[in-house]
Amino acid sequence: MGVKQALKSLDAFPRAEEHLLQKTQSGAFVSVVGLVIMATLFLHELTYYLSSYTVHQQMSVDLKRGETLPIHINMTFPALPCDVLSVDAIDMSGKHELDLDTNIWKLRLNSHGHIIGTEYLSDLVEKEHHKHDDGKEHHDKENHLHGAFDTAAEELIKKVKQALDDGEGCRVYGVLDVQRVAGNFHISVHGLNIFVAQMIFGGSKNVNVSHMIHDLSFGPKYPGIHNPLDGTERILHDTSGIFKYYIKVVPTEYRYISKQVLPTNQFSVTEYYSPMKPYDRSWPGVYFLYDLSPITVTIKEERRKFLHFITRLCAVLGGTFALTGMLDRWMFRFVEALTKPSARSVLR
Repeated sequence: MGVKQALKSLDAFPRAEEHLLQKTQSGAFVSVVGLVIMATLFLHELTYYLSSYTVHQQMSVDLKRGETLPIHINMTFPALPCDVLSVDAIDMSGKHELDLDTNIWKLRLNSHGHIIGTEYLSDLVEKEHHKHDDGKEHHDKENHLHGAFDTAAEELIKKVKQALDDGEGCRVYGVLDVQRVAGNFHISVHGLNIFVAQMIFGGSKNVNVSHMIHDLSFGPKYPGIHNPLDGTERILHDTSGIFKYYIKVVPTEYRYISKQVLPTNQFSVTEYYSPMKPYDRSWPGVYFLYDLSPITVTIKEERRKFLHFITRLCAVLGGTFALTGMLDRWMFRFVEALTKPSARSVLR
């Protein structure tokens, strides 16, 4: 008996007899409100525990070699027809390479932005830049003049001029697989013969390279990634120039809670615009100059600990229970204070 009495003395929750308990309407109202609040908070904490993750970031030296870098492009040029646009890629060695594992589509758009045709760029040819002396340059110009006004060129000029009059635009999208070295890719009218381009536009200052970047990424997307160029719009009016986006690519590994690893890249960007000047011999375009960081960022998902969930749950439910108990006592005393004077006046 002594042991049982000792154990009973440790009871922190003594029970009162039923006939000593007083139940009130205010207490019932507070109890119902408290139960609703506790049930809501319990569901919120359970959902938070099951669906949210703690993300850790670690940095290490990038050890990847001999891999390709995927570049996802989705852009719209509202003022240039698809026939004049070309996509080029150049690596850090200065070699102008177009013979890549490339899948690029061009969608013809009308003046309202609706698709009216599709082109697929698959027959890409490798080119190189060469320097010429004055005499050879003059000889090349004569050869270009001879080939620029043939039947095909005249048909192209007529077709593009009609497209410009109709307000045609072009949407360029697809994937460029380039070598994992610094370089650039650009979208411009450089694929045209210079004399054909001169006949179409009447000068570089009339080439409107207004563009909208719907999506530009260097690999698959992971939860929470933010590509800074997505949604960028650069619209020109009565002017033209060269847009340059200097991009720093950061190799990234995203490790899901299922242990699956997603290799991708994130990037930062700086923008520069150079307006065309009178007698400028260059042609407008949109350039993306990228370089790779030597550091790899590893992002890891982790589910919240069960003990953390229990701790938060006890804090929320216990706090709600204590608060409703205090509210019930305050309401009981308030109602009692209002009813006691009236009861005394009846007795008198």
